[in-house]
Amino acid sequence: MATVRDRAILILELLAKHFEGLQLIDIADGLDIPRGAAHRVLSDLKDAGYIRQDREGAPYRMTPKILSLGFAYLSGNGITDVAQPVLERLAATSGELVRLAVVDGDNLRWVAKAQGATRGLRYDPDDGAEVYLAAAANGHAWLSCMEEQSALELVIKQGFKPDAYGPGAPRTLQDLIRLIDRTRERGFAIVIDSYEMGTSAVAAPVRAATGGVFATLSIAGPSTRMTECRMLELAPDVMETARELADLAGISPLFRSKGA
Repeated sequence: MATVRDRAILILELLAKHFEGLQLIDIADGLDIPRGAAHRVLSDLKDAGYIRQDREGAPYRMTPKILSLGFAYLSGNGITDVAQPVLERLAATSGELVRLAVVDGDNLRWVAKAQGATRGLRYDPDDGAEVYLAAAANGHAWLSCMEEQSALELVIKQGFKPDAYGPGAPRTLQDLIRLIDRTRERGFAIVIDSYEMGTSAVAAPVRAATGGVFATLSIAGPSTRMTECRMLELAPDVMETARELADLAGISPLFRSKGA
């Protein structure tokens, strides 16, 4: 039986996936929580400012307050001070979106970015989300640093959804294994129209001094510009910047906690 605290976390995680909001009945039934209990937790979250309801009977939606906690945490751990100037330099030289994702237990999570595109097509998704490992260049970069069985266990635990992403995403676990093997050989990952149609990315792992991976770094942009040839040209810059971040990682308590 989920505790009140567990229920609050489950509700926030569910609402984070539904920007348009959800009705009480959908939240309670979707999480298998008694409706009366769900209503009480929702009321507490609303009083605390983490969710809102425009009127009685309207859907419940998350507020930006939860984001402020994340940004305060990242700022306090020195992520912005350490990584941002490095990301911005790579974004300026590549002219594309540069993103940093950190290892969070069994997941990767976007934590920082810098946009290099100043005109034309831009690819600029939201931060804070969990990285879908099987389709993202960042995911492949991380998985390539593990034993095959460990990598597959993480992918299966997260949920392998071959039809939920772009046409370039692996359709079978064997396809994914081949991509991971290729990434391991190269030292960097390349995906084309994989995370979503029309976008491509190149990524590399950020390794701690002990050899473990605590983050991944990527350059992403529209596939019209981020051709395979262009990504092969950018790969050395991505790997060099990843090494630079690894050297700076000890400054951040968040990175130090991950063995950097």
